[in-house]
Amino acid sequence: MRILIAVILIFFMFLMCVCLDNSRIIVKKYKITAGIPKDKKLKIVHISDIHKRKYSHNWRILTEKINNLQPDVIFITGDIISRTETDFDYKGVLIKKLCSICPVFCSKGNHELDLNDNNMEKYRKMLKESGAVFLENSMTEFKKDDIKLNIYGADLKKSVYKNQDGSYRNLDNYTAKELEAIFGRPEGVSVLLAHNPFFFSEYAKWGAEITFSGHVHGGAVNTPLGGLLSPERKFFPKYTKGIYESNGKKMVLSAGIGKLRLFNPPEILFLEIYSG
Repeated sequence: MRILIAVILIFFMFLMCVCLDNSRIIVKKYKITAGIPKDKKLKIVHISDIHKRKYSHNWRILTEKINNLQPDVIFITGDIISRTETDFDYKGVLIKKLCSICPVFCSKGNHELDLNDNNMEKYRKMLKESGAVFLENSMTEFKKDDIKLNIYGADLKKSVYKNQDGSYRNLDNYTAKELEAIFGRPEGVSVLLAHNPFFFSEYAKWGAEITFSGHVHGGAVNTPLGGLLSPERKFFPKYTKGIYESNGKKMVLSAGIGKLRLFNPPEILFLEIYSG
């Protein structure tokens, strides 16, 4: 009987941990250097993977936390919606609120890649009417004072996420040559929004000074050995969350906001960039 009571208590404690982790939002702060003018600073909020997430009061808690950080720019690296969604009005409320804080730039995730043509057009319309800049294998500039960023948004391709038969074995790669075929060589202070972090070495080889990614949800479950599982069903993936570096280039990887998680709460990533 005592064993049964202990098991029940452990089970309820586990459920409480899951509920608490999935209901709160934390802010993770990082500082890096980049090729911006001397004595200048840029404040960036990075969020990703908002799919399967709803907050009461029309996103008030999330947007207030972001507004309190006073960012200069917001990057959203895909999976704002789920591939099964057909009504984007609720996410449109969020994007409008974010655009009232500062400029917002978005790229595609694998869920957006799975939308049919009709829903993709509805999604584009929602982002445009909300005031966000949607980068579909395209680039744009962001300027603040003497700082200029060249922002590139890469769509990637479905085959790096899942095979046509739904399996995850022997997935396609994504290369620096593919990026160069789309964008040419990057110029100036180059920022790449690319949902999938597993091609970071290729992004760095292409020349992206800073890459922003998501997709992995922090590994779903945070363990003493790192994030447990990637969306491709791979245990202990190489990249989960935080800052990574390759040949002097950096990747800023968000643990995301949506999806079920444990010991790995939804996060707003706040990055301060200094001259270096």
